[in-house]
Parts: sequence; structure tokens; C-alpha cells
Amino acid sequence: MKTSKKEKLSLLEKMLMVRAFEEKAGELFQQNLIPGFIHLSIGEEASSVGTCSVLRPDDYVASTHRGHGHLIAKGADPQLMFAELFGKATGYCKGKGGSMHIADFSLGILGANGVVGGGFPIIVGAGLSIKLRNTDQIGVVFFGDGAANRGTFHEAANMAAIWKLPVIFVCENNLYASTTPVAYSLAGGSVAARASAYGIPGHITDGNDILEVRKIVARAVKRAREGKGPSIVENRTYRYRGHFEGDPQKYRSKQEVESFRKKHDPIEKFKRILKKEGTLSDRRYEDMREKVALKIEEAVRSAQEAPLPDPEEALDDLFVNP
Repeated sequence: MKTSKKEKLSLLEKMLMVRAFEEKAGELFQQNLIPGFIHLSIGEEASSVGTCSVLRPDDYVASTHRGHGHLIAKGADPQLMFAELFGKATGYCKGKGGSMHIADFSLGILGANGVVGGGFPIIVGAGLSIKLRNTDQIGVVFFGDGAANRGTFHEAANMAAIWKLPVIFVCENNLYASTTPVAYSLAGGSVAARASAYGIPGHITDGNDILEVRKIVARAVKRAREGKGPSIVENRTYRYRGHFEGDPQKYRSKQEVESFRKKHDPIEKFKRILKKEGTLSDRRYEDMREKVALKIEEAVRSAQEAPLPDPEEALDDLFVNP
């Protein structure tokens, strides 16, 4: 698919926003300002931004425990996200969900999910809803290589295939399921290869090349909107940080991480492409980084100044129409 110069610059800025958010979140977590666990997606920006760039505002996304990038890519406000991470009343879930459970139905974000493989049945439900309402929306579920080995993946893929639901399964294969190397845990060679078992297309992308991700996901989106059913897209990427912040990472070497960062960084790769074609100058890139940095700092400041929820609100929002 063709991508205009304006769109390319917007994609780069969105990737920079995702990375800046994640780096700041990691910094704040180390300062004990964020409770609970956080799982950062630094290094996976091309997958999240490339995928969401071909979605409409009314399309659905089901995310994961490593979901900050997906949410920002779909249009979430960093200020409301930081407020949620801080447990503040102004957060997306009033401070009750934290990093792993941010949702905003108005943006089509059906929720990040602390349960591995938990997004599959949710997106199948959304896909069935789309079909029953006879709209041309689509749903995307993000998941990791580890979640591909959970029963919910196979159940959801089977159901989506037999009902031809407008759903796309986007695997962010970052080579490790928590601490387990994908070469040890993934039978069949790839997640995409499993698509043949359900009679649907399976695609593998360079998940660090945002234009390739965008092109392949757009193809799956077109198929889904035309009523032809689901697809599986496997974006092969890499996370630079541990499975969670504080992970000792004994399952891989620092040399491996640095090698991936040096050779395959998605932002640097896209930056080189844009500079080579004359779309991006050094000055414009620095201006973009400064703009993003200011937005993140303002988001953090506003979130830190926001009030905590009242203790009496602990039991609110547990039931619909109580």
C-alpha cells in the first residue's frame, strides 16, 4: 500500500511517542512511583503502530499485559494512561486497573489483559457482534508467542474461521515467552503456519519494519472487511527490556540484546528510510523528539497532580446497573 510523506512522519512520531512513554514508565517504576508490575514494549513499536495505523477509530483492539504501545497507537491519551499507572482517579479505569487493564470503549480499546491469551475470546465476541450488527468494522487481538500455545488461541481461531468473523490475530513474536525461548516452545516453526489448520491465511512480517507490517496487516484488514474471515499475522520483533521490570533476564545475554538493538531497532530503521528518500531531516527529527518529550513530561506532571480515588469508591463499577 502507498504511504504518503505526511503519513510516514506521523508514523515515526507515534513510534517515538510509544518509546518515550515506555522509557518514562520504566524510570518512574524504578523510583517506586508506579505500583504493581509493568511490562514494557521497547523495541516493538513498529508492530503496534504499524498495525493500528490501518485501523479505523471504530475498529476494536484487544491488548495484552504488554499493551501500552497498542493503546497509544490506537489513540489513547498518555496523560490518562499515566494517571492509571499511578492509580489516580482520573485514569482510564479510575485508577483501579493499572498498567495491565487499561480500556476505553470509545476508542475501540476493549482492554489490556493480565491473563495470557485472555484477549482471544473477547475479540471473537467482538467479531460476532460486528457480524450480527452487519457493520464493516474489524477486530484485532494482539498476543505474544507464548499465548499462541494456550488453548484459547486455538478455540478462538477455530471459531473465527468457521463463522468467518472479521478478526485479525496479530502475534508479536519477540522470541521469548516470558523466559522461554520460542525455539524451545513453538512447534511447527511459526505461529503463522498454524493458520493452515483453520483454512485461513497466515503471514510473517519483519515486525521491525513498520511499512511491511502496515502493508501485510492492511491486506488482512481488507479481507476481513469484505466478509472473507480472519487471518493470522506474525510480526517477528524483539523486546529490549525484560519480561517485566525487574526481570534478571538470565535466559539471554546482554550481547544478544545489544545486537538486536544495533541491527534491528524499528525507529532507527524507519528513520534511515525516511532520511534516504528525503522525507526527514536531522533538524525535523530532533524537533519531533523534543515535541514528544514535552508531551510526555506534561502528561506525567498532570497525572502526578491528579487526586487518588476515595476509599469509598472501591466497590463502585463492579456491576452493570447494580
